[in-house]
Amino acid sequence: MTQVDSRFRRPLGLIALTTLALTLAACDNKNEANTAGSGTTATEGSSGTGSTTSGGNRDVLVVQESADIPTLDPGTTYDTGSGQVVENLYETLVTYQGNSLTELEPLLATEWNIANGGTEYRFTLREGVQFHSGNEFKCADAEYTFRRNLVTNTSDSGNWFLAESLLGTGSNANDDPSITWEKISNAVRCDGETLVFTLPKPDPAFLSKLAYTGQAIVDSEHAKKIGEWDGTEATWKDAVGKNLTNSPLSRQPSGTGAYKFVSKDATAFRAEAFENYWGDKPSIKNILIQIVPEQAARLQAFLRGDADMVETGGRAIIEEQLRGKPGVAVLDNLPDTSAFGIFMNQDIKGEGRLGSGKLDGQGIPANFFSDVNVRRGFVAAFDVDTYIKEVQNGVGEPRNFLLPETFPGYNPDVEPAKFDLDAAREAFQQAWGGEVWDKGFVVNATYRAGSVAAQTAMELLKKNIESLNPKFRINLEAKQWSEILEAGDKGQEILIITGWAPDYADPDNFVHTFYSSQGYYHPRANFKDEQLDAWVNEARTTTDAERRDELYTQIAERARDQAYFILMPSSPGILAYRDNIQGISEENYNPMLSFSRAGTYWKNLSKN
Repeated sequence: MTQVDSRFRRPLGLIALTTLALTLAACDNKNEANTAGSGTTATEGSSGTGSTTSGGNRDVLVVQESADIPTLDPGTTYDTGSGQVVENLYETLVTYQGNSLTELEPLLATEWNIANGGTEYRFTLREGVQFHSGNEFKCADAEYTFRRNLVTNTSDSGNWFLAESLLGTGSNANDDPSITWEKISNAVRCDGETLVFTLPKPDPAFLSKLAYTGQAIVDSEHAKKIGEWDGTEATWKDAVGKNLTNSPLSRQPSGTGAYKFVSKDATAFRAEAFENYWGDKPSIKNILIQIVPEQAARLQAFLRGDADMVETGGRAIIEEQLRGKPGVAVLDNLPDTSAFGIFMNQDIKGEGRLGSGKLDGQGIPANFFSDVNVRRGFVAAFDVDTYIKEVQNGVGEPRNFLLPETFPGYNPDVEPAKFDLDAAREAFQQAWGGEVWDKGFVVNATYRAGSVAAQTAMELLKKNIESLNPKFRINLEAKQWSEILEAGDKGQEILIITGWAPDYADPDNFVHTFYSSQGYYHPRANFKDEQLDAWVNEARTTTDAERRDELYTQIAERARDQAYFILMPSSPGILAYRDNIQGISEENYNPMLSFSRAGTYWKNLSKN
């Protein structure tokens, strides 16, 4: 989820990169169920989508959202707008079972075996499956799909984590010359009609990576016919890193899913039930996603019953404007699968925002946050309970780790950091040999413009820290998210709120991102802890579940004691939908399948 609206393109590894501010403002479709507030206002306006409405029509599901659908090509799907469609047009080898984040079940595979110490996976594929084109699903389609993902792998897709597992690097062949056709073709191949993956080393997260919708199987014969890569060694170099956003396959998709593509334009997307679907036939025959930028217009359509589900704007909007209204059902206390924190950059790049650049009361040095007592002072000065009350309507709990408590590896017995101004004062008095307390500082902090949640968090921190010493000053600056993204990537932001939502349901997707010196977020915090690096690397390669849990507990405790992050609390999700929709429930709501808002596939829904 990105720090632009997560439905748009995002940097490497960001199906879920977003600020807490964005999540709370419900800019990310996938995370709207986990929102807690909104600073958004909207004026009434026309959707511009024509007169097609849901009303009492049991055959049409109408969804209204604020932004477009960038691509229908699974090979580059890495945003929520695209994911909600792709997960219903296409299918993966495996999927999540019910509401579980740990149990997987067959989809296009019927069974699998793991051999050679966890480095070989053999998948038996489902027979009697048709693509929307009429072509029969074969092992060659799966082989083509995964090879294509490894070849075209770019920073705009989720294929980096597939490449990490199968090639030992998240890069493509343009960026890593060690990647050869031989490596790619040996990593994924067909043995008759059995699909075989060969990994360079064990990866306990590999199966969950295959459940990600971007790894859905494409129709290879159809793809080649309409102008996609031909899948051969002779042409693979020309396809490396190719932009697939508006690919032929995006314009003419052909999957095995329960719904097939009808049309897409600037105002609407349409799909219809696939008559030759191999599984149970969908009850709802037609899907209509309308692009309605105005929040007020979406809410009015929802309350009238003209839309079955809409991008609402989050918990505050649902509680204040929708809950209890006729025809509205609300599913609350849904699992939060995101993690957010305030990052304290220990090696700030560039000098433009450092003030004097010295510890003289007029600024800070670039390594200001490298002193553990500075960080401890900031952590102890953040009032989590007040934040939960003021921003999240009292819903949520303090966290001890930048890992959702819904994920394996989170140990609730680890004590979270405490709000304690006396402890903060003591830490600041010791920081930099007493110089921080004597001379003071000026820190320039950033939050996303328009986000009430992020602004409130930073104002709470500012108020408490400045109350400790008149020489302490925090300047708050509202910036556009694109600016924060760019500066964060370059290590230039000093103090920002940011976070992650999972690509796949394994703790490594969070822990490596946040705590490793090789992680995606390293430029935002710029700390290198050799002990943490060793534990993170061991945890991402061992298949011993108990050992992994031990390692994650050790990482959580050390990171807390070293005060590497100010941890934001959990934010349980909430979902509003029309009460004539069946199939939405706690039992089958899976946040890893929440692209389509319902927390389950469209095929599992019905209307009465």
